[in-house]
Amino acid sequence: MAPLVGGEKEEREAAMPYGERRTWAYLVTALLVPSLYVAAVLAGPGPARSVEGEFQAPLLVAIGAGLVANMFFVRPPRKGWDRRDERDAEIDRRGERVGFIVLGAAMIAPLALAMLEAAYFWIAHAAYLAYVLSAAVSSAAKLVFYRRGL
Repeated sequence: MAPLVGGEKEEREAAMPYGERRTWAYLVTALLVPSLYVAAVLAGPGPARSVEGEFQAPLLVAIGAGLVANMFFVRPPRKGWDRRDERDAEIDRRGERVGFIVLGAAMIAPLALAMLEAAYFWIAHAAYLAYVLSAAVSSAAKLVFYRRGL
């Protein structure tokens, strides 16, 4: 493939709406940060010590890192180029609705663990997993809506 020159590069970048670029970034951070967190917990002092309560700080760092990475991962919208229209708003609304349904269903697990008086480790990780599933499914739904239409 020949390298892009001048206006071709700008046209290719403009072909993907800002909302879709933002969704891709959110999906990547929603999958990458928890993966790094799981790797850190597994490589840490040992599963027994993590279950006893040494997971809070790394989990909070992972949540914070996900928020910060998501804020700075995508270039801000270009003035005059990246405008949000009705289609973007509808895609965002439908994708968030799908994600909310997944979050609501997935939160049954941490609730059940709390009722069974499970260790805080399992309750916290079930809630975090529910959030990650919600973010991933919401992003995937939005990308499908962008590619296939509403």
